[in-house]
Amino acid sequence: MGDGIGRYRGTESKLAQWLRRRPKRTAAEDQNDREKLLLAVAAAGLPLAPAAYPVGYSCSCERIGCPTPARHPVSFAWQTQSTTDRAQVERWARNEPRANFITATGMVHDVLDVPLSAGRAALERLLAEGVEVGPVAESPDSVGDGGRMLFFTATRGTPEDEDEWWPCELDCHPETMDEHPGLRWHCRGSYVLVPPARLPGDEDAHPAVTWVRGPEHALPDPLNLLEALTDACARHVAARESEHGEGDAAHEIAWPLTR
Repeated sequence: MGDGIGRYRGTESKLAQWLRRRPKRTAAEDQNDREKLLLAVAAAGLPLAPAAYPVGYSCSCERIGCPTPARHPVSFAWQTQSTTDRAQVERWARNEPRANFITATGMVHDVLDVPLSAGRAALERLLAEGVEVGPVAESPDSVGDGGRMLFFTATRGTPEDEDEWWPCELDCHPETMDEHPGLRWHCRGSYVLVPPARLPGDEDAHPAVTWVRGPEHALPDPLNLLEALTDACARHVAARESEHGEGDAAHEIAWPLTR
């Protein structure tokens, strides 16, 4: 066993050396990749609008105590500003090279937003069961939330009976957590960051929102994913309660809050 561990460590060392020898990407290459990713989102029909970006551990909006640094739109008119127009997205991407982007939900798509560990477990289950899963993105832990996973789905739309529709912000209220612990359903009136997005942190190592499954995947019916996601969230909350004590995990609130 000792020889095996030694060989493994040797492999790690050679890999680290190889990574250090790789030529560093230029800013132009990174910008080109960013633009391609954003245009792919727009081409998939998901409306985009510019968002704030990180400045160290703070937010570009310069608001003191910004509650959602680098996670919110730059304009209060983001819902009407959001677009899939290729030319407009290109202009934004080139004129605002550091900006993150949000996609407005409830128009073409919704997003089921769950704790990262629960999302990974649910994704594994869904794929194993052959369920059609659409685009999926994940965000690392940057605000003590353990990270989030975003499942992009077809929108619920606007029911004929408004009593059957609830504002997105209600999905994260404490009274809804017993039914959907740790889950938030972004629908009409909400938004999420889209990859590639940077979050506050060290300037040289910004945690990033990235695609697990890209926007080329068709949007599924959200109800096809809901059972697996709620089951995984319930197990996630139970595990956190066991580790930290009952009550600490039951009222997890997903981001971003509407602004």
